[in-house]
Amino acid sequence: MEFIQTIEDFAWIGWLVLILVFLVIEMLTLDFTFLMLSIGGLAGLGSDLLGAPLWVQVIIAALVAAVLVVFLRPPLLRRLRRGEDPTPSNVDALRGLSGRILATTSDISGQVKLSNGDTWTARLEGDGELAPGTPVRVSRIDGATAFVRPLPEEQIP
Repeated sequence: MEFIQTIEDFAWIGWLVLILVFLVIEMLTLDFTFLMLSIGGLAGLGSDLLGAPLWVQVIIAALVAAVLVVFLRPPLLRRLRRGEDPTPSNVDALRGLSGRILATTSDISGQVKLSNGDTWTARLEGDGELAPGTPVRVSRIDGATAFVRPLPEEQIP
């Protein structure tokens, strides 16, 4: 019984450590999830300072965090991302891009020149080979390799 009483007497230290850990993680992720958890921890700390038993503190902290994650986090994320440019960039912008085969391309090796002017190491999605000059579309990027599929006749520009 003495051990449990000691834990309850010093629970406020645990709450402070938990809050600080959640805030540090939030600074690294910037996703608002750990901010909501730290606010829940703050509610647990407040209930501890008001004399609530440890099990009540945990329930209060969990409820406050859950309510904040469900109801406050989504509008905050929408507001934060309101000014973002929806245009894909970097590797995401290459998916769906058309191009032409430069060197015979198979599922093992090849080379493609994309419509944006970049030349990439390429592999064919599927079996077979594509001859130089064949129009293709990028299906995915894996490292420095573009995986391509031949364009159907009706999609050739």
